[in-house]
Amino acid sequence: MPKSLYATMKALPQHRDKLAELLTNLAKDVRAEPGNVRFEVYTLATDPNFFHVEETYRDENAFQAHIATAHGKAFNAAITDLVEGGGSTVVFLEPIA
Repeated sequence: MPKSLYATMKALPQHRDKLAELLTNLAKDVRAEPGNVRFEVYTLATDPNFFHVEETYRDENAFQAHIATAHGKAFNAAITDLVEGGGSTVVFLEPIA
């Protein structure tokens, strides 16, 4: 069964461009993972400091492989001083239809 989630984070105003750069680079790496199905990064039209990332992995094993990657760990470490609260908020999704 696919594993889907979204993550949100709000850049501190002076770090918006750096966070956007980090997310762009992360997207390239994650999309190259064999178990990745979808990795899309958005900002809100009303708040360009707010980022929304939608992710889907082939299955739980693919997701576990994703969270073990060096690029994912490096991203999470890099954003601690760039975003409100020191990290992203992750919400796991369950399909209903």
